Amino acid sequence: MSDKPSSLPLSRRQALGLIAISAGGGVFLPGIALAQQASPYAGLALFDSGAGVCAITPEATEGPFYFDPKLERADITEGKAGVALDLRLQVADAGCRPLAGARVDIWHCDAQGHYSGYPGQGDGQDVDTSGQSFLRGWQKTDDSGIVSFATIYPGWYRGRTTHIHFKVFPNDNSVMTGQLFFPDGLSEQLFTTVAPYTDRSGKRDTSNARDGIARRAGPLSQAALREVADAYQALMIVAVRAD
Repeated sequence: MSDKPSSLPLSRRQALGLIAISAGGGVFLPGIALAQQASPYAGLALFDSGAGVCAITPEATEGPFYFDPKLERADITEGKAGVALDLRLQVADAGCRPLAGARVDIWHCDAQGHYSGYPGQGDGQDVDTSGQSFLRGWQKTDDSGIVSFATIYPGWYRGRTTHIHFKVFPNDNSVMTGQLFFPDGLSEQLFTTVAPYTDRSGKRDTSNARDGIARRAGPLSQAALREVADAYQALMIVAVRAD
């Protein structure tokens, strides 16, 4: 098994047809202006059109697998195999103004459904990743409120749909905790046809519609995805209260 994130064969990527994003790929807020219209992609329809008002991204549970590895880095893979994913989040306030200098933490499971840093994982609860820090990291947003992470498409584990956890610290006094979700069709395609996702036994048991956390978070927590060279790019705007 390669230590590098996998790339999708072009024919498979073309066949998926699941990338939903504006034609020019411009889904983020301008770095120096308020957003004036909703994105054509439903998952990014954060704005009250013409009013410059952002719908606050729903918060979601932190879950049992968070810890701060104190790793400021863009590439969080640590050699973990999987389909390459370029994750880009843009942090904005309720007035749709991009927030520069906000800390953003992300963490998620590997292709086998295991998080770093914890014992008792896997279907047999016999996987111990204590002392490891793969697929975790943090960065601060740039002047346009954007952070980018090089990672892999997350796998799955029982009882949860495919997701990435994140925390946003807009300032020293507040924190927003959320989760980002992926299209079920794309997840199923990858998990049933692409290694190393196919290396595990069993079938994914929870879709977005069957995951209570995903249902409560709703469409504002769904990532927009598009194809880039030999990878996927996931995009989402995170609107927070910056009081």
